[in-house]
Amino acid sequence: MAAALIWILLLVGLLARQGDTEAQQTTLQPLVGRVFVHTLDRETFLHLPEHVDVPSTVPITYHAHLQGYPDLPRWLRYTQRSPHQPGFLYGTPTPEDRGRQVIEVTAYNRDSFDTTRQRLVLLIEDPEGPLLPYQAEFLVCSHDVEEVLPSTPASRFLTSLGGLWEPGELQLLNITSALDRGGRVPLPIEGRKEGVYIKVGSASPFSTCLKMVASPDSHARCAQGQPPLLSCYDTLAPYFRVDWCNVTLVRERSHLEVDKSVPEPADEMPTLGDGILEIDPFFCPPTEATARDFLTDALVTLLVPLLVALLLTLLLAYIMCCRREGQLKRDLATSDIQMVHHCTIRGNTEELRQMASSREVPRPLSTLPMFNVRTGERLPPRVDSAQVPLILDQH
Repeated sequence: MAAALIWILLLVGLLARQGDTEAQQTTLQPLVGRVFVHTLDRETFLHLPEHVDVPSTVPITYHAHLQGYPDLPRWLRYTQRSPHQPGFLYGTPTPEDRGRQVIEVTAYNRDSFDTTRQRLVLLIEDPEGPLLPYQAEFLVCSHDVEEVLPSTPASRFLTSLGGLWEPGELQLLNITSALDRGGRVPLPIEGRKEGVYIKVGSASPFSTCLKMVASPDSHARCAQGQPPLLSCYDTLAPYFRVDWCNVTLVRERSHLEVDKSVPEPADEMPTLGDGILEIDPFFCPPTEATARDFLTDALVTLLVPLLVALLLTLLLAYIMCCRREGQLKRDLATSDIQMVHHCTIRGNTEELRQMASSREVPRPLSTLPMFNVRTGERLPPRVDSAQVPLILDQH
């Protein structure tokens, strides 16, 4: 009974915690064509009293995905440098992303293994105010993407950029890490950053300074390893180190703007040709192929190796079979003195063997075998040792 009561209390606690987790919901309103940044703070996910400070030593990681899908929408990205730092959801929605999107964020406490969930309801709408046809993109080499996403560095960048642009309101359009553009991960050396692309838009035209930076002369100097042309003071330095060789200026035209200086081309029907290309002096393909007989090439390829193998076989057979010396030739090549010496030694050996086999003198007792070498038994000799020759025949 007590065990059942404990299980019921645990189940009620889990359901209560799940209900609290599902109750956390935040509504946000991103704008089409404007950068959207949402910070995932640990204060939002850790259930602590108001007077208790959130400890910075608690490691927390996040996982975000679109409701009903395993990943985020294509326009939204997530980044977090380490579990002890906040996470960021950032991106720029496109006109195709208008409407309502629900992002589910799960926070994991790596110390207590607690999980907390939060739902972000994104109501993507069109921006109000004038259009921003003049857009410029800068590569900031002195920062990482999570260092620019907070509002303070972003506002500071716009304020510093105002000294290089015509007077007007500047707005952030997009922030992208250089790694997402094909950049390389920097070496773990102090002062090296990944880099971040910042896109800014304005209703005011580009300044003369920005036009000079993006001119073909500046690109030619950059290709030669020289600094580009910059006729004004760099107001972004020293806090922002911009790569002025990677500045891109874009002038967008709306569907209401029509350039009347260029006449619209008339709709012309395409002229059907005969399907034959015109004569090109640099490309003259052969009109017909010459007939060629491959019998000679085949015979040379097959017969020449066979003929060489046959000659080698005949040469080896002649050397092994037809050039044997023989015993007669060997005896003729040996001197007479050497042959007499050899015959004398052989005759003396045969004579000693015959004399040893015919003697009747008994052998000394010290030479008789007293025990069996294999079994170790001491046995008397059963064989008359006088009949055993001292030198056995060697055949």
